[in-house]
Amino acid sequence: MQAEYWHTLSSMSSDSATCPPHSLKILPAYTGLNTIEEVLHVARARRLLWLEILLNDQLNLKPWQEHPEVQEAYGKACRWFTTYRSLIHAVLPRVSLPLDTGKIDQRDYRTFAEALHFVTPQS
Repeated sequence: MQAEYWHTLSSMSSDSATCPPHSLKILPAYTGLNTIEEVLHVARARRLLWLEILLNDQLNLKPWQEHPEVQEAYGKACRWFTTYRSLIHAVLPRVSLPLDTGKIDQRDYRTFAEALHFVTPQS
């Protein structure tokens, strides 16, 4: 399943011609950090990386795919995507993440909802 995760991730980023390959959308607003390298050095930012992965299908994480915190964040993003894919697709066009039926921690729901609202195109 791990290989499927990274294959999907690399094809997501190659589909996008509108954003730079490592363009962050959420973390700069939440943390002030603008690169994955910076994110990986700040504990709070690493804890939020799953949201960036979940809601930003133009993010290329392939250079960091071996990094344990990136792998953990990617898995968490896939679990949240599986649980809330209908909601995510209803409000945000994005490439699907691989399905992962593992458990999610509902204590993260408020953060998820706020981030989803933040990236939702306003009508």
